[in-house]
Amino acid sequence: MRPHRIHWPAIVTAMLASFLFEAGWYSVFLNQWVIGIGHDMQWLTASPTVRPAFQFAVALLCSFITASVLSLAIQASGPQTFFRGIKVGIVVWFGFIATALAKNYIFEVRPASLYAINLGYGLIDIILIGAIVGAWKGKPKLS
Repeated sequence: MRPHRIHWPAIVTAMLASFLFEAGWYSVFLNQWVIGIGHDMQWLTASPTVRPAFQFAVALLCSFITASVLSLAIQASGPQTFFRGIKVGIVVWFGFIATALAKNYIFEVRPASLYAINLGYGLIDIILIGAIVGAWKGKPKLS
């Protein structure tokens, strides 16, 4: 069994790319997303429960963890490549993200439009992360 390693520049780059993609995605779908969660724009701008600095920090941490774990899964599945990163990302998305969200949404009786927004984000995000950490191998270890 070959050793797995975390290539930190790839992880940090994937984390930042994920964060920026998330900001863009939810900016595009902001109105539909706010309606889907049962609120309005006034709530979003005036609610004391909305704490952007904390929320952004959590988003960055989650993207960091996703990139780290996905990197290990890619390496465990075979040679680390751009396309393997995408394939592993899709498998993880389908097997864990799509199914977990489906169970939550069906029991929370959330709208299908919100499921589509969040599921689409999750798919593209994990493909982006997988492509970056899959393609970016870093320097080989010296013995």
